[in-house]
Amino acid sequence: MNADAAQSLSPCDALAFGAHPDDVEIACGGAILLLTRAGRTASIVDLTGGEKGSRGTAAERAAEARAAAAALGVAARVNLGLPDTGVRDDDASTDLVVAALRAATPRIVFAPHEQDVHPDHTNAARLVARAHFLSGLRNYRPDLGAPHRATILLRYPGNVPSEPALVVDISAVADRKLEAVRCYASQLSPPDKGHLTQGLDLLDRTVVRQRAMGARIAAAAGEGFCHDGPLRVDLVAWLTPGA
Repeated sequence: MNADAAQSLSPCDALAFGAHPDDVEIACGGAILLLTRAGRTASIVDLTGGEKGSRGTAAERAAEARAAAAALGVAARVNLGLPDTGVRDDDASTDLVVAALRAATPRIVFAPHEQDVHPDHTNAARLVARAHFLSGLRNYRPDLGAPHRATILLRYPGNVPSEPALVVDISAVADRKLEAVRCYASQLSPPDKGHLTQGLDLLDRTVVRQRAMGARIAAAAGEGFCHDGPLRVDLVAWLTPGA
């Protein structure tokens, strides 16, 4: 586990968590590009290095993650060093995420949705939700920084479709998002070897998902997010600058 990485983050407007490198790019790369294009700052936290994946070494995936971060224009990207296929919402992991949240003080947090076929995605959703709450408690681990709780926690769907609370039109940045996804060359399959569970490689899955979500709002490309309860109109406007 990498406590130094968690505490190295600088304040930013949005903080996106992914269980593995490439999760954030697929699910909310477009929203991040819209925010950074509008002059807001965003950072990414990868919980694991994806070292147990069927394709790519840990070193390759780390290099790909750095290239993708540059393509998205994020302020920082850190890896918390949790074990791939072993993400848990235990106390030690929770404190790492609390430290990251308090260091970054984001207004908005992006995190995986709990409904997913990959156990790491499910557990990452629980882990970030737990840390999101605890990070706002003044008397919880004050040694990890001043209390802070993001205003918005948005959950992005993974391999299992979920009805979104809102869909962000990313048509203007869809091509740039795909450039970030293409950075993960080790995860792009030959035509005869698609994704192990969905039959599509990383890029194909991204295109299909954003077209499907875009169709929900009569846009060329979109990203859907779930939220517990209603969202204030001003918060939705903040999330979609220039819309």
